[in-house]
Formats: sequence, C-alpha cells, structure tokens
Amino acid sequence: MISAGDTGFVLICAALVFFMTPGLALFYGGLVRRKNVVNTMMSSIFLIGLSMVLWVLFGYSLSFSGNVGGIIGNLDWFGLNNVGMEAGPYSDTIPNLAFAVFQMMFAIITPALITGATAGRMKFKAQVIFMILWSFIVYYPMAHMVWGEGGFLGSGFLNSVDFAGGNVVHISSGVSALVLCILLGKRDGYLRRSYRIHNIPMVAFGACVLLFGWFGFNSGSALAADGLAAHAFMTTAASCGAAIVSWMLIDMIKDGKPTLVGASTGMVAGLVAITPGAGFVPVWAAVIIGVVVSPLCYFMISAAKKKLGYDDALDAFGCHGIGGMWGGIATGLFALTSINDAAQWNGLVFGDTGLFFAQLLSIVITIAVAVVGTLICAGITRLITPLRVSKRDEQIGLDMSEHNETAYPSFNGLD
Repeated sequence: MISAGDTGFVLICAALVFFMTPGLALFYGGLVRRKNVVNTMMSSIFLIGLSMVLWVLFGYSLSFSGNVGGIIGNLDWFGLNNVGMEAGPYSDTIPNLAFAVFQMMFAIITPALITGATAGRMKFKAQVIFMILWSFIVYYPMAHMVWGEGGFLGSGFLNSVDFAGGNVVHISSGVSALVLCILLGKRDGYLRRSYRIHNIPMVAFGACVLLFGWFGFNSGSALAADGLAAHAFMTTAASCGAAIVSWMLIDMIKDGKPTLVGASTGMVAGLVAITPGAGFVPVWAAVIIGVVVSPLCYFMISAAKKKLGYDDALDAFGCHGIGGMWGGIATGLFALTSINDAAQWNGLVFGDTGLFFAQLLSIVITIAVAVVGTLICAGITRLITPLRVSKRDEQIGLDMSEHNETAYPSFNGLD
C-alpha cells in the first residue's frame, strides 16, 4: 500500500541528493585555479541536464526493469513507460515513479565525480561524449548488477551489499577517474608549478552542501521513513564527524596546524566510506570507519599519487575510489543482519566470512568494469574528438577557451 509519509520522505531525500551536484560544483570549483573555475563547475552542471534526459529515456529502464543475465535491464520502461503512481518492484510503499526520481539523482552526481580527476585539461566536447558513453557502459550496468532485480553482484548471485552506492557510485567513478586522468596525461607544468587552491571558502561551503545532501543520499536509501532511515542518518553523521577529526589530527601531526581544506576533505572522505554500509553497520563501527578512512585517503593523496606519478587533479580516485573501497571492505567487517536482513551474513568481526569475501569480490568486479568500460568510452570518444585541449588553450584556461566566460572578469593573465 502506498504510504504518503514514505513517499514524501523519499521525494525530499531525492531533492537533497540533487542538491549535492551543485555542492560538488562548488567544492571542485574552489579547488581549481581561477582560469578553470567556470569549466570545472560546468562539468557538474551540464550533467544535470544530460543525465536527467538519459535517465528518463533509457537509464531507469536499463538499470531497474527486467534482467538480462544479471548484468543489465531491458527497455520495458523506455521513456518511463508504465512507470507511474503505483508501487513498483523495489518498494511496496512508494510509487515506482518516486523510486525512479530518487535513483535519477544518483545517476547525475556519479559521472560528475569523475571530472575532478580531469580538471583543467579535458575538452568539453570530449567530456560530453565520454559521459554519455560511460552512463551506458558503466553506470547503468553497475546499478543493475548491485540494486536491480536479479543483479549479479546482489541478490542474483554474489549477495554482496551496497546500501547507497559504494560500488555503484564511488568505486566506479573513482577508478574511472584514475584511468581517464592517466589517458589524458599530466597537466602542463605538473610537478614544476604550484597549483594553489584559489577559493578555500568555496571548497568548505561545497563540502558542507555535500554533507547536507548526503543525509538524504544515505537515509533515503532505506526507501521508507522508518528506523533504518534513522540508523543510516546517524551512521552517516558518525563516520563524517570521525573522519573530520581524524584528518585534522593528521594535519596537526604532519604540519603542526589544522587546515580548512583538510577538514573539508576529511568530511567528504568520511561520507564516502560510510555510504555502502550506512544501513548495515552499528553506529560505533561507523566511528571506526570514519577514523580509518582519513589516513588511507591522505596517504593516497599526499604520498602514493606522487610516487606513482599520475595527475588526479582534485583527487577523485584518492577520495572516492579509495574511500569507497574501504567502505565496502568495512561493510564486510561490521555488518549485522539484525540491523538489515538484506545482508545474508554478519560481518567478519562477528564470526561470519561469507559477506566479507562477497564484498571483496564485488569490489574487484567493480574495478574491472570501471577500467574496461572507461577504456572503451575513451577509445570511442577519441574517434570523434581529441580528449585533451591544446597546450595554448590549457595555458589560457578552459573558461575562456572552452566557454568564452570568466569567473572573475577583473582578473587578467595566467595563474
């Protein structure tokens, strides 16, 4: 029976998740140089339009209707045909259309996360083509495999769990970001030039908007205004708070002073890490998840990236990829069936091994899908247009060369 309370709750959560994309635009926009602010923010904003259209026409159907080999859906719901006010297969208390709206917001922000790795050097035309292809080749299959009826990674075979998008959103986008930034090559002058964050207040505000929306992201994934939603809300807060404190302590130990950018980055890392387990792990475990994710991401951003030599401009892989992987593993460690019986087993800490190994295998499969899918998408895009702007356009800045706009009209010259 349709519940007005559950429906209203999920629609509000959908609006909160939508607000995360403008928040991401602010977060990423503050981190880049002045001459690339417009392009960086546009890289998130254009996906609001593109992803919505793709979702209505193809995405929801391919992700959630039918089942083809546990890998992808079919086109029974093409153009949202037969998706209406009645309950669908994923919830008895909300309209199928409400579920489609909620999931659409995930399909918008996930590809936007990738753009952090390629900031300052990818042609906008190439970005549009790549994101269309990536949605079909990576995101829709991943959403079906994890959340769709009969999905290979979920109830269809492996029985791994992902409450709100550790595999579907963060690992897939983070790994794809890593592959794409390697294919693009390093920014001009990388390692020789200082890339200063141009607007720290923008970074902090964007991170806080992400936190605000993330409460809808995770608690809304309960698909009901119930105790599980409240539990997911609290685990989200606990992990986020612990990660902020943890990152501040790292800053203090390493440099003697806490930083606003560090606290903001820790905030996002803590949110990423709790996403797969928000509705499965105890609240005390969420604190552990948040404490651990900050040093993991800090190491990848400050040490491993330099050692390996790739240019992940805004650390999309270091934060979302690594944070998502830790979150998936931690879910296998700490999940309890008494919290959510969607998990077939308790976590490894409580004596069961089944879920832990299912989580590890699901992460490996997600990485493989993201790597192969990104290589295919980039290869096809290259047949249509170069992936990267010219050296001159990069030096001028993508705001002017790609959009003929500037965030700060009074500023002239290169930075």
